[in-house]
Amino acid sequence: MKHLKFIMILVLLLISTLNYSQERPQAAKIKIKGTVIEKISKLPLEYATVTFTNPKFPKATTGGITNPKGEFDIDVTPGIYNIKIEFISFKPTLFTQRKLQESTNLGQISLEEDAKQLNEVVVRSETTSVQIKLDKKVYSIGNDLMVKGGTVSDVLDNIPSVSVDSEGIVSLRGNESVTIFIDGKPSNAINIAEALRLIPADAIDKVEVITNPSARYDAEGGAGILNIILKKGKNLGFNGTFIAATGYPENNSLSGTLNYKAKKYNLFTNQGYANRSNPGNVMVETNYLNPNPNSPEYILETRKNKSMDKSYNGNLGLELYLNETTTWTNSINYRNSNENNIDNVSFDKQFANSLDHYIQKRVNNEDSKGEDVEYKSSLQKKFKKDGHKLDIDFQISNNNDKETANIADSESGNDFTKNIQKRNKELLQADYVLPIGKGGQFEAGYRGNFSNQITDVTVYNGTVINTDFTNKLEYIEKVNAFYSQYGLKVNKFSYLFGLRWEDTNVDVNQYTTNDYNHKKYNDFFPSAFLTYQVSEKSSLSLNYSRRINRPRGRMINPFSNYSSNINIFQGNPDLNPAMTDAVDFGFLKKWNKFMLSTSLYTNKTTDVFMFVRLESGDYVNGVPVIISTPINLATEFRTGFEFNLNYTAYKWWRLNSNFNFFNIDTKGDYTYTDYKNQVITQNFNKNTSSWSAKLTSKVTLPNKIDWQTNINYNGDQKTAQGKILGIFAMNLGFSKDVMKEKATVAFNINDVFNSRKRKMETLIPGVIESYGEMQFQQRKFTLSFTYRFNKQKTDKEKQPKRETDNGGEDFQG
Repeated sequence: MKHLKFIMILVLLLISTLNYSQERPQAAKIKIKGTVIEKISKLPLEYATVTFTNPKFPKATTGGITNPKGEFDIDVTPGIYNIKIEFISFKPTLFTQRKLQESTNLGQISLEEDAKQLNEVVVRSETTSVQIKLDKKVYSIGNDLMVKGGTVSDVLDNIPSVSVDSEGIVSLRGNESVTIFIDGKPSNAINIAEALRLIPADAIDKVEVITNPSARYDAEGGAGILNIILKKGKNLGFNGTFIAATGYPENNSLSGTLNYKAKKYNLFTNQGYANRSNPGNVMVETNYLNPNPNSPEYILETRKNKSMDKSYNGNLGLELYLNETTTWTNSINYRNSNENNIDNVSFDKQFANSLDHYIQKRVNNEDSKGEDVEYKSSLQKKFKKDGHKLDIDFQISNNNDKETANIADSESGNDFTKNIQKRNKELLQADYVLPIGKGGQFEAGYRGNFSNQITDVTVYNGTVINTDFTNKLEYIEKVNAFYSQYGLKVNKFSYLFGLRWEDTNVDVNQYTTNDYNHKKYNDFFPSAFLTYQVSEKSSLSLNYSRRINRPRGRMINPFSNYSSNINIFQGNPDLNPAMTDAVDFGFLKKWNKFMLSTSLYTNKTTDVFMFVRLESGDYVNGVPVIISTPINLATEFRTGFEFNLNYTAYKWWRLNSNFNFFNIDTKGDYTYTDYKNQVITQNFNKNTSSWSAKLTSKVTLPNKIDWQTNINYNGDQKTAQGKILGIFAMNLGFSKDVMKEKATVAFNINDVFNSRKRKMETLIPGVIESYGEMQFQQRKFTLSFTYRFNKQKTDKEKQPKRETDNGGEDFQG
């Protein structure tokens, strides 16, 4: 409640400020018009930025962007202005000391492509657009029909190279060892998959896909980093967007983005509330290859799951322009969720040499509550030389989750579980950027990440505590990191070399068993990037980085999911971090209607995490209990090829596609002592290949109705003890602008064929063979209404020059 009161006070202050600001008299405005085109093709440039700056008052800027016809129509106060017209990867045009006393048409303005900015190519689209930079791809989230009324998970699943499976697990190029950032900082959520479902899609400004991060970034994440950047309104004055959505299964949400920008400050907020139902199901068929006498040889386990979730996500921030060179930004974010989940489990047991079968019922009624409070403060100081700056960031957060479950079993009676998780996290960061000479840039910085998480789990069988599952675990992690890197552009070559050092201290304390483990390790993480500009429209790149993947949360917690008492997941507190060396070779080519971006990559990971299924030695009514647990398993070599193709066939039809093929070669033996005290060695050598493809088609139908189709496919993939089968899914979306383009009505269908299911085959020789299907969320229909005020459909909020990743700017040469 204290956090809510604090937020309410800030909201009242915001409203008061806005009211005061709106009461001030405004000078009469004049209209300045014009058209921006590409010099060679003469085609209009949509989203070109037009900025008016008063030389006497540099902070008093105004401006806007061009519409699909390249036109702009901007209201300004009469006066003398410097007018700048710019578009990324094009040379800007500047009119200085232009006297504007009456409405004026500036006519047709031509922009010429800038070959020096080839490593920052922009694909223009009414949907999501992409910038290809030296060390990442930046997707600006546009009017994507598939995410209207959705969440961050829906946004990510529409990004090339990124997949979100039926459990909400995010992977990059088929690799789940990916780190999620929110506004350039690691997410403080205990369960990141759940946290991503709390943030409304409309709050997202852009997503940075960093497959091979430089030394500037955290070394965490063997697959790379996804940086989700929230909107911070940059348009002058008071403007915003509201989205209301409803759907089936129950999917009601209301979200809004507001900002007010004045000369000395910028107030911004993102608010969202949702009430959603997520029905799902699980089916597991298990054949027991060597059953005990009087025990079943076959069990069909089915689960029908219905989850009702009420969630709120709110962000409120204030940017203060202390002077012309110093900006101080403060924001507070609050997330709250209440979920009721009913899991109906049925075990249909069939016995050997008998036609009889026995059905066991198990109902798990689970309630979970989560609260997440986060405060961020950032200070940026710019010096006289362009690009010379210092950024200091501080962040503190608190996350509390409580989960209780009543389990009624037709065989074993009633059970009760309680799982309380608390996490505190602090972050301190400083980044310094110094341009050197012509085309050179030096960067250095520090980052400290400090977190403390306590997981307290109690399981009751009736009124008796089950000591096999009850556990209190504390996980303390302290990571201190220093980095420096240097970039240089010489003729057609761009270089970026960096070195990062991270020192990690980890304590894993199991209070229930008095088992205390301390791990301390440190390492260097080098990175190197090389880009060669072949021509004005093509380039080659080669880069390398070293990464680390630390085990956390569910991976190390020995408490297991108690929904099923015969198929149990159990964490491994003795897991070591996995280390990855990543190499990436890329090629970029741009034509008039095409842009092709390809990448050949290879990763070598030592002590890679693998999930194995083992006999526990326990039986439930004669049925052996099988435990799934993660282990460190030797070395994995992952090699792949990826390409992204963007094609504008016609003005009314656009295609975007992504294809990823990869091969995984794992070499390792696993030795363990089984429940019979026998030493068992299993060979887990495997070689498997898989592929995935995404295709997005955007068509403008008559009457200006937009039709978008997304098709996704993930191919089969072998595992250490079986196979994950391929998944096909298709989404459809339709939209129509109304109310003179101030509003949009959209309708979409997520998973048209209801085919998005995780399917797995498992074989433990001599023990079991099984087949399972899991569907977290069934087919979904959503209808949404978007309303914009003081903001046109094509408005793209102008971003501050500062990048919001790890403090430094991208070296562009």
